[in-house]
Amino acid sequence: MSSNTCSISEVTFGRSLRGLRLENDLLATTILLDKGADIYELIYKPKSMDVLWKSPWGIKEPAHGFDSSSDTATAWLEAYAGGWQELFPNGGNNCTYKGAALNFHGEASMTAWHYEIVESGDQAAEVKLWTRLFRSPFRIERSMRVEAGKPVLILREKITNEGGEDMDYMWSHHPAFGAPFLSEHCRVDTGARTLLADDGYVGTFNPLTVNTSYQWPNGGDADMSTVPGQDTPRDTLGYLKDFESGWYGITNTEHGFGVGLVWDADVFPYAWYWQEMYANSGYPWYKGAYVMAIEPASSIPGQGLVNVMEKTQTHRTLAAGASQETELRAVFYESNNGVSSIQADGTVVTK
Repeated sequence: MSSNTCSISEVTFGRSLRGLRLENDLLATTILLDKGADIYELIYKPKSMDVLWKSPWGIKEPAHGFDSSSDTATAWLEAYAGGWQELFPNGGNNCTYKGAALNFHGEASMTAWHYEIVESGDQAAEVKLWTRLFRSPFRIERSMRVEAGKPVLILREKITNEGGEDMDYMWSHHPAFGAPFLSEHCRVDTGARTLLADDGYVGTFNPLTVNTSYQWPNGGDADMSTVPGQDTPRDTLGYLKDFESGWYGITNTEHGFGVGLVWDADVFPYAWYWQEMYANSGYPWYKGAYVMAIEPASSIPGQGLVNVMEKTQTHRTLAAGASQETELRAVFYESNNGVSSIQADGTVVTK
């Protein structure tokens, strides 16, 4: 591929799982069309490294059945190949809302999406994706775009309530990062001022005290801006909040590069902060996962829509026929010291 060429191509995972590969000269990403339009890979080409975590059980093809368990958390995890999911209109625990059984982490990440190639040429490539949910009257649209010479993946999104009544929802993005990118050489910088520990998650190697608020990056006896190595177990669930602006960067100082995310903090005023690092025995991790995710989110806690409505009222509501639009950008950058900020257009200010 020439240095200024952008492209989109169809790919197949296993025997039947449809996907798309979207790339330019600096990054490549693959999208699982039949599994929630998950972003399965996010590769920084100059370092030949995929920053997203992959589950040890791998990709499960929909032809072989996603819903092999009546427990929706088990079904979601069986289909969870790692990567980056869109969680909507529910996040966390399953619940019943307006007579609909909302599954763990929402329907959007468990359904097939349609797509249309908008542009594919030397200077830019863009694809439009969409799906209409079954259990809720929501339509979701997403465009994904890359431009030549820019290490930035642009996501523009729109949710629409096609029903005739108001609908409540949770909305978040779940990018999970793993080795070889993730290591003890990684540091986290963010525009958040506060880290709030989940009010129910105790954990086995959790430095946070339940329902306690910390000034970032403090987390009890831990500096939460540093990532534990693979010989230091940790399991954490908390929520970044009080953003000056919506952004974070994870920098691997050994490899000399990082990946960041920037978003509209009015739409996603929180970011769930999750770490599972060789900590939990038994199902589903069996002390075999080294992964962390920082997840822009509309609502907290990550315990399902009904709990959010009862506990914090941070859920969102769309009137009949109304829409909400937003934009996120994932960006690669080179640094050995971290970042001071990431601007809305994806410009990174390094330290």
